[in-house]
This record gives sequence, C-alpha cells and structure tokens, in this order.
Amino acid sequence: MTDTPSNHTLAAGGTVLVYALLIGFTDNFVRLIAADVGLWQFHAMRTAMAAALFVLAARPLRLRLAARDTRALALRSAIHAGAMLIYFGCLAFLSVAQTAAGLFTAPIFVLIFSRFWFGHALGPVRIAAVALGFLGVVLVLQPGADSPLGWASLLPVGAGALYALGNLATREWCPQESAAAMTLGFFLALGVAGVAGLAGLALWHPAVPAGAEGFILRGWVLPNGQVLFWTFVQAAGSMVAVGCMVKAYQLAEASRVSIFEYVILPISAAWSWFLWGETIAAVAWVGMGLIVAAGVMIAVRGR
Repeated sequence: MTDTPSNHTLAAGGTVLVYALLIGFTDNFVRLIAADVGLWQFHAMRTAMAAALFVLAARPLRLRLAARDTRALALRSAIHAGAMLIYFGCLAFLSVAQTAAGLFTAPIFVLIFSRFWFGHALGPVRIAAVALGFLGVVLVLQPGADSPLGWASLLPVGAGALYALGNLATREWCPQESAAAMTLGFFLALGVAGVAGLAGLALWHPAVPAGAEGFILRGWVLPNGQVLFWTFVQAAGSMVAVGCMVKAYQLAEASRVSIFEYVILPISAAWSWFLWGETIAAVAWVGMGLIVAAGVMIAVRGR
C-alpha cells in the first residue's frame, strides 16, 4: 500500500459513500440474526466465512495477510474487537443510527486519550468539540427509564472509546501492517471472542429470553438458512466496506476523509426507515448534528 501524492477528495467521498451504504444496509439486518442465534455464535460464524473469503481472495488480489509484529497486531485487533462486540450487542436493542452515534464518539475519545495518556495540549476549540459531542450523544441515545436499555443505552459510547483506542494503536503500534492483515486480525479476534463466549455459555447454561432479547445470553443453536445468508452478507459486506474505507484514506488526507465518515449516521437512519419504517425523533437528529459538528471541529482543527 502506497500513499498517493495528491488529494482526490471527490473520489474519496464517493468511496466513503459506498462504505456507508454497505454498512448501513448490512447492520440493519443484525436484528434478524439476533432473533435466532446469539452474539457469540454470530461472530464465530462470521469470522469463519470472512477467513474463507480472505483465503480465496489473497492470491488473485495479492493481499499480504502475514503480520509484521504479531503481538502489536493481536493487541490492536483485540481492542477493536471489544468495540465491535459492544456495537453488535447493542444492535439487537437499538437502531443502527443510535448505535453508530455512540461509535462515532471515537474522535472525541482520541482527543481525551491523547491529552491524558500522551500529554498533548487541548485548545478551547477542541474542548468545546468534546462537550458538544457528548451532548449530541445524550440527545441521540436518551439514556434513562424510557430507553430500551435504560442507562445501558450509553454502552455504544464504550464502543466509541475502545474504537478510539484501537485507532491510536493502529497509528502507534501497527504502521507497517497491511490493511488486509489488520482486517483479518480484527475478524480473527472477534472469532476467538465468539468461540470463548460459546464455551462459557455451554458451561453456564443461563436462562435465555426468546427472540432478540436473548442475543447476548444465547449459546450455540442450529442456524437456519436466513441466519446463514445474512451472516454471509455481513462477512462479505464488512470486508468490502473496510476495503473502501482503506482506499478512501489512500485517496485523500485523513482530516478530510474523517469528516465524510459521518455520512453513515443519516444513511443508517435512512436504511432503517426504508427497510423497517422506523423514524428518528427530531431531538435525535439534533444530537447527530452535534456529533457531526464536533467531528468536523476536531478534523478541521487537526489540519
């Protein structure tokens, strides 16, 4: 992978749009998977499918899958996998737009971690962006008694924190790793977590609620055709989407591409409306606007 000498902002924006359309679409069908199988089985099956696709694509696409620093890549993969476990766990109970809003607090947490772990100074604009972003999250997730998860609706913010830490790890620990190796490592970490979760549930035997409410506590069950189909769509769609995102960061400066990424919030909401007839409350739209504004402030200030 090589850096391009010039910025192709329009092409990068189009590539990010493809990423957002794919992720917004596929993640809206996690609710169908959650009704029949558990979180841990989903990740175990998705990793098996993704690994098979990687093996098939490695030679014709000349993908470098071997790690240069196995320990650093494994740690980075584990951190990002933790973020995605929270993210997908919440998708069974919250809309994609709500869950993605929590995940997209990552730029805010990058600032916080950079300040307190690495001693980087924060100016008034970035401090204001942090406050604005967290206000937006509260408006989108609306934690409390009226939320499907109560105060646990703030869990997607935990995914954002881990995602931010993983992004810092990418830059600090894995500068020489290929995008293919990092993507495969991410899937493998989720697969290991899935197998470990299934093993733990096999020993624990908890009471499992029916339907999507049992998504986190459900152990291994025989998957039906619908589950296998949408899990494969998830595996293939995620691989293509991540490839689009990597390409976007090759086409233009990171400060520009990071702003484009926020398009996933309205696109996820649009898919939810188109597929399921779900609408987003006006206050949640305001919250998403604040999160986007915070991200733009951070990105522009970082140029």
